[in-house]
Amino acid sequence: MSDKRRVLFVCARNDARSLMAEALLRHADAEDFDAFSAGLEASEIDPRTLESLEHIGIDTEGLRSKALDEFAGQQFHHVITLCDKSSEEAARMPSSGEVIVWNFEDPVTSDRHEPFRHTLQEIHDRLHMFITVKTRS
Repeated sequence: MSDKRRVLFVCARNDARSLMAEALLRHADAEDFDAFSAGLEASEIDPRTLESLEHIGIDTEGLRSKALDEFAGQQFHHVITLCDKSSEEAARMPSSGEVIVWNFEDPVTSDRHEPFRHTLQEIHDRLHMFITVKTRS
């Protein structure tokens, strides 16, 4: 059995933020963590999500949108929600360990200049802190 910590990132549609977090964590620390992502429902991946990840050299091969139901019965050390809509649903997952609630603006609907780059950077910064804390404990 693996000693890696299983982390599930959850968002409403699994079309941007949660996929970014999954790819970033895999890239940053695949030795200590197994990263997954899901949405309350599956959706089409926004192509800007993949473009923003590839732009900074993050591998997007195999990324796909998944519904939360796909992970029913699986155990996770950490379930991290990335939007308010997903936090209540993820907290009800009986197989979840620690539930962490983060909230990032949806780049798909944002009016901000370069919203995908901005959201990607925010998630990256938060994940850096998460990795630092969880690998020291």
